[in-house]
Amino acid sequence: MIFVLSPSTIRNPEALRIVTIPKQVFGRGFSFVPRDPLTSRAFWRMVLEQSLTRYVLALAPFPAAMLLWPNLALPISQAPVLMFGIVLYIENNVLSVSTPSKRRALIDADVAAGRLDLLRARTRKILIAIAARRDQTEGTLHLVIEQSAMARVTPFTVLSLQYQGARPELLDPDPEETAWLREAIFDDDLTEADLHLVNLSQNVFVRDLPFETRGVSAHARLRARAEAAPVSVRG
Repeated sequence: MIFVLSPSTIRNPEALRIVTIPKQVFGRGFSFVPRDPLTSRAFWRMVLEQSLTRYVLALAPFPAAMLLWPNLALPISQAPVLMFGIVLYIENNVLSVSTPSKRRALIDADVAAGRLDLLRARTRKILIAIAARRDQTEGTLHLVIEQSAMARVTPFTVLSLQYQGARPELLDPDPEETAWLREAIFDDDLTEADLHLVNLSQNVFVRDLPFETRGVSAHARLRARAEAAPVSVRG
């Protein structure tokens, strides 16, 4: 699941004020609310990202058992250690990878490095295209790719275009730039799940991929002016 985070895709753009880059969203509470939240998959996934939600789901069988077997209500209610143990087990062993050795065993280091090289190459092409299209000649564009740290669930990827100039800001990609972000990073050769596996193995869930805009070639700038957009940013 990919969500492009920008002022136009959320209800609370004031939450996007940033002091330093990269700005992160996971692990900071309910940091953004997508537009049309009740019908948004990203909204409900953000609900699941909250630890309280997961604790409630993990403990839901206990009140259900009390309703089904009232005679067991008292013994069940007096088993806080069991409840705590279940929550701890789910958080540490089901929704995460518990030890560094287990993380390293998830993927071969050379395969992980190859996937990150491919990610960097694709990101660079996208950032060059965006910088040329916007005719930016100063500052640094950052494509920040952040994924949920939860294991064994569908990856949730938040993409944001952040800019370091006189002051840091989170940019608002137009529809074409949004399409590049959605379509030109992941495919069958590099899926969200592939990157998630690398992130789990390295215990790194925020990838800040910067590009100095002064590095855009004159040819790329001329092409951006001559065309509505580059033919392709993947390759």
